Amino acid sequence: MRRLTRRVLLAGGATLAAAAGTSAALGQAYPQRPITLLVPWAPGGSTDILARIVGEQLRQALGQLVVVENRTGASGNIGTAVVARAAPDGYTLLFNTMSVHTMNHALFATMPFDGVKDFSPISLLAYVTNTMVVHPSVPATSVAEFVAYAKANPGKVAYASAGPGSTNHLCGALFEKLAGVEMLHVPYRGGAPAVADTVAGQTQLFFTAGTQSLAHVKAGNLRLLAVTEGKRSSLLPDVPTVAETVPGYEMAVWYGAFGPAGMPRDIVARLNTEIGRILFLPEVKNRMADIAVEVAASTPDELGAMMRVDAEKWGAIIKSMGIAAQ
Repeated sequence: MRRLTRRVLLAGGATLAAAAGTSAALGQAYPQRPITLLVPWAPGGSTDILARIVGEQLRQALGQLVVVENRTGASGNIGTAVVARAAPDGYTLLFNTMSVHTMNHALFATMPFDGVKDFSPISLLAYVTNTMVVHPSVPATSVAEFVAYAKANPGKVAYASAGPGSTNHLCGALFEKLAGVEMLHVPYRGGAPAVADTVAGQTQLFFTAGTQSLAHVKAGNLRLLAVTEGKRSSLLPDVPTVAETVPGYEMAVWYGAFGPAGMPRDIVARLNTEIGRILFLPEVKNRMADIAVEVAASTPDELGAMMRVDAEKWGAIIKSMGIAAQ
């Protein structure tokens, strides 16, 4: 299956908005009571911010209270499992990162759900601008210079992560493999201490969302070398991708909206239309751009295809590298 391009999915916002009139007749009886929008991550993160912004707009559009609930733990598995077990009636929804649905099955020995089969895809939500940053003490201003430095100092460059099996860890491990370098992985208990120690120079390299790195880049505490997506970010058009130097490298971190498997198609269609419209409201789009998150949209089938492709891709990569969550 040909992978949907980022440009096509971003352009889908306009198509979804145009289809609003066609879909307006669907699911008119829904909703009749408050909706729970579950986020399996801590309050204040970009997933949580997006959920609360979209949730408020959904409340206005649907005429029912939308309650955002955070259920954290086990790399997103605990909260996600709640949605997998919920009734597929449209009253329990999930805003989640791609890692839970496309990576965790390969990272954990046992899983409380199938990240693809146990969910109804509703819509792609956004891409996080994922960055490659180094401490200013590293004598490199480009990816090529960094590769040369790392090769000249095997095992001496330390890269931080939010823990074994995190996307930060996978970014670093994949970089080692494709660039042919040997580095030291230093796992932390979360992204905040990881970025703090990279700013302090305890670690030299960090692959992380722009929400964590760009303020430090602006302040001169970190140096931005590249973004990890397959194409340059429209939010940082002058910043190269890692793949421009290391062919084949890509880590595109996306967010999606889901419900339990078996949701009625008319409810999925209505939610897809409303969410697609909300994401491209100027106040929503601009608010997310301020934290380096690029809103996107898709049909439910397009999101389902992305899930299947990425689950196969990352499952193979993780297993080939022998990475496991702890």
